[in-house]
Amino acid sequence: MTNTLSLIPSGIDTYRQAVVYMNEDCHICRAEGFSAQARIRIDLSNRWIIATLNVVARGGWLAVDEAGLSTSGWEALGAQLGARGHFSHADVPFSASSIRAKAYGRRLDQNSFSAIIQDTLDNRLSDLHLAAFITSCAGDRLSESETVALTRAMQTAGETLDWGGAVVLDKHCVGGLPGNRTTPIVVAIIAAAGQLIPKTSSRAITSPAGTADTMEVMAPVALDADALRKVVELEGGCIVWGGGLNLSPADDHFIRIERPLDFDSTGQMVASVLSKKAAVGATHVLIDMPVGPTAKVRSTEAAAALGVRLKLVGAAIGLNVTLHQSDGSSPVGRGIGPSLEARDVLAVLRRAQEAPLDLRGRALDLAGKLLDLAPGARAGRGRREAEALLDSGAAEAKFLAICTAQGGFREPDAAAHRIEITAGVSGQLIAIDNRLIARIAKLAGAPRQKSAGVRLLARTGDQVIKGQPLYEIHAETPGELAYSAGYAESHSNVLTLSEAAK
Repeated sequence: MTNTLSLIPSGIDTYRQAVVYMNEDCHICRAEGFSAQARIRIDLSNRWIIATLNVVARGGWLAVDEAGLSTSGWEALGAQLGARGHFSHADVPFSASSIRAKAYGRRLDQNSFSAIIQDTLDNRLSDLHLAAFITSCAGDRLSESETVALTRAMQTAGETLDWGGAVVLDKHCVGGLPGNRTTPIVVAIIAAAGQLIPKTSSRAITSPAGTADTMEVMAPVALDADALRKVVELEGGCIVWGGGLNLSPADDHFIRIERPLDFDSTGQMVASVLSKKAAVGATHVLIDMPVGPTAKVRSTEAAAALGVRLKLVGAAIGLNVTLHQSDGSSPVGRGIGPSLEARDVLAVLRRAQEAPLDLRGRALDLAGKLLDLAPGARAGRGRREAEALLDSGAAEAKFLAICTAQGGFREPDAAAHRIEITAGVSGQLIAIDNRLIARIAKLAGAPRQKSAGVRLLARTGDQVIKGQPLYEIHAETPGELAYSAGYAESHSNVLTLSEAAK
């Protein structure tokens, strides 16, 4: 058949990006003028995808009459071995003109954002298009009205869960604070109190661990919407990965581009957070904003501006948004990295003697504020109720029940390789750089390697002596351990000792 090739799976994971591999001598490449990075439409029966072309040199692993598909492309097309796909030029995406307009500083309306979201989900936009869109929205380049429009477009592109008019509580932390893994504790407390809290969380974008990464150490998180509903109906709450659901589905495509770019956009962050909250059916949302010199939000002024945007957009889409500003000057708990953070979570839930008091306190503050938001609650009583549920063991029992409902609880693993970083002088520890300590944890392999990361052995305010261990790096391979340790040794400003000690 003209313009058809035999389809084979390449076995190459390109993470949600459809890629097609064709031999440079392929007759379709020559006849149609296809070249590397071309956008190509592939039709198979009643399905179609748009894929980015990578060209394989002659004599390579592809025959001239074959086309290899990336894992995501193969699954999206529903291909089977022996199938033949039809290849043609992809049409220029309708929303490309809107992306171009945004790059030149024009304001976009609801229809423009909706078109960009739909083209993203249909894979009509290349990674270059998406990078251009994300960059053009970076910083404060989205106005308040644009943020509302983008939030609505992201939410309406997917499903929205309906809980029959019930009050649904939810929380989110804007991030930038290593180890601040309050969500599993908060969800356990809120569900134990009899409230609904269907919590969807993301994997790490620029951090050593996201809530979904940490929770996955202890229980499955890749649930679909039906499974999520069953867990919540049974236990009152869940902690699952939002990327496995069709709730604000475009966000995961944006995250894939944002991760290597390693920057954040205020408007896109607000749209990402609130579109997911609306999609999960939340009615009352508590936003935790840690503020500190090396946190994501670095000043009270920045927190105030972000808070105004969150409340404005929340009100526009029907969410009751409450803000909570917390101390973001240093990491929370002792562990940084999925398994290490999971150990801290379990220590708090189990009321262990070694449980980090700062993590416990933060979780109780947030859970208390959420309980105060529930209609009919007596203001100011929430924290005492949260503390009673944690101290009685009710929160631990609820957390284990949620894990069981999600597929089964498991204890966190430990890394095979460790090394201690010691103090070069004696003195008082007065500061820990959130970004640098997170960088070391990532170089050690987190979050990809679940047991990798950093465990803090000293905290801000501690008196330390020369040669005393300050933190311990955990890695799953000797190479990652050596590389992260080398970085740590060359950056003595990760932890700051008092001037008097120097």
